[in-house]
Amino acid sequence: MPKSRIRKKADYSPPPTKATVVKLTNRSWVAPVMLAMFAIGLAWIVVFYVTDGKLPIDALGNWNIVVGFGFIAAGFGVSTQWK
Repeated sequence: MPKSRIRKKADYSPPPTKATVVKLTNRSWVAPVMLAMFAIGLAWIVVFYVTDGKLPIDALGNWNIVVGFGFIAAGFGVSTQWK
């Protein structure tokens, strides 16, 4: 019976080095903007209730509450950018 050929194994090659993480953006603006949106939304709603609906915008009526919650929701939306 003929002898089978021996397959040559490839020489040892070390595993590839891990790529260094490069920080592409500076997200230091996220926390202040998020907190500002929360504060503006809360202040909007508080002012609306304290002034019996005369302020911040009288023409909006009860929609002022929606505007206040909109600012708070925008704050939560900005918070998704925080790392």
